[in-house]
Amino acid sequence: MKEFFLWLIPVVALCALAAVYFWPKSEKPQPQTVGAPAPAAEPTIRYPVESVPAESATEPAAESLPSLADSDGAVGDALTALFGQRLPRFVNLQNIVHRVVATVDNLPRDHVAPRLMPVKPVTGLAVTETVGEDLVLSPRNAARYQPYLRLADAVPTDALVAVYARFYPLFQQQYEKLGYPGKYFNDRAVEVIDHLLATPEVQEPLLLLQPRVLYVFADPKLESLSAGQKIILRMGRENREKLKSKLREIRQALTSMTPEK
Repeated sequence: MKEFFLWLIPVVALCALAAVYFWPKSEKPQPQTVGAPAPAAEPTIRYPVESVPAESATEPAAESLPSLADSDGAVGDALTALFGQRLPRFVNLQNIVHRVVATVDNLPRDHVAPRLMPVKPVTGLAVTETVGEDLVLSPRNAARYQPYLRLADAVPTDALVAVYARFYPLFQQQYEKLGYPGKYFNDRAVEVIDHLLATPEVQEPLLLLQPRVLYVFADPKLESLSAGQKIILRMGRENREKLKSKLREIRQALTSMTPEK
């Protein structure tokens, strides 16, 4: 079973607002004049991203950001400066902005395309064992995810989010290119984090089935969860708690970047 670890770069909320209109009880509805359609309302941005001032960052000023097509070098260098030279062992830095945006957007869905994931596959096969007549996910399987968690824990959340804010215009541009014109990527990022934090707590070990080549959860409710939530379940309880703690820190940082007026 190919399993993938969630990369800890952001995640957001798209909120729909509805208005209900009532005719005054004392009046009958008046004929409406057909005219030109009203212009589309500007999208509501819940969590705006404030650019990092040039004097507080080592990177060039925001206006010198590379084009989206040529952004791999600059974004990769910034991430390597944060995570260290071992980062390419864990992360595919080619088309990194596209990978992050597409993966974040797809984590709450049924499937995340492995070829688009920014994080490279966890090494080895899933570790299973038999308990009585049941096939279960072994507690030893959690060790496969620990190098990724150690890498994430080594970087302060503020520093990670500062890089995200520095390159945010590229993430926003890529999000719109995916088919979301007028939508705000940081809002989507926060929404996805909330979705991942809502991953249910489960009793371990997790029962598995192997109807074909891949393993699936024996519990239909767990198997029906999103791709992102199932990844989190496979990590094991201790890793899950650490990841959720990191996601809460990131969420706090992403929702606190409102520019000062």
